[in-house]
Amino acid sequence: MAPDPFFSFPVIDPVAFSLGPLSVRWYALAYMAGLILGWYLLRRRITSGRSSLSPAQLDMLLNLSVVGILLGGRLGYVLFYQPQYYAAYPAEILKIWQGGMSFHGGFLGVCIIILLTARLYRLDWRDIGDDVAYVAPVGLFFGRVANFINAELYGRVTDSPFGIIFPGAGPLPRHPSQLYEAALEGVVLFILLALIQHRYRATRPGLLMAVFFAGYGLARFVIEFVREPDAHLGFIIDGAMIQLSMGQLLSLPMLLIGLGCAAIILRRPTGQGG
Repeated sequence: MAPDPFFSFPVIDPVAFSLGPLSVRWYALAYMAGLILGWYLLRRRITSGRSSLSPAQLDMLLNLSVVGILLGGRLGYVLFYQPQYYAAYPAEILKIWQGGMSFHGGFLGVCIIILLTARLYRLDWRDIGDDVAYVAPVGLFFGRVANFINAELYGRVTDSPFGIIFPGAGPLPRHPSQLYEAALEGVVLFILLALIQHRYRATRPGLLMAVFFAGYGLARFVIEFVREPDAHLGFIIDGAMIQLSMGQLLSLPMLLIGLGCAAIILRRPTGQGG
């Protein structure tokens, strides 16, 4: 007999509202909320003198980041998760409205935008990276909540009292892994970055970016142990001792790079460049 879930999945229409033939989904609103709130927080960083960007440069960075997220996220999904399918049906790559985005691809897209912005305005890429890293958890929080509303990217079957029966995921309760990720990748990581910013202020350029790398990599790696792997991939490493998903394999380099960079930055004398 299946255990009774402690929570029932809320009945939420994925469409927030409609304007004639146009349907606006919560997922799109989540992206917009993350970008707008991130822009607001970065404007405050500029006003307080913590950012080397000007307001006009910030606006350009935001616009370019949207392009980087969409192109990188889509291409990352194509290359990391379904390369054979899209090689056979390349026209499907353009149908982004059908779903299929990769955080790690979008992350790489934003990294490229950071480097291009730094070159365009002749700024230190580490400073811009710190700006983006500081607000990135805000977007992650809204995105994971939207995943929950869409009843997608849910967790594995559990007898935990936090289990939820998701529509379309069978009769058994599952971990609400989207909410775990919203908490760790969003709230906890944002608080950690805010504390580090307060502690080191502008004396360790690149540190916020390094901590974001490590923090996200660790949070995603851990939560993947209770998140259902992609059905068409399963476990990339499926051994008797350990099972690892694609998300974990992509997050592990972020964790290691972040820890290594943070260690190097903290060992340098205060204010020393690299």
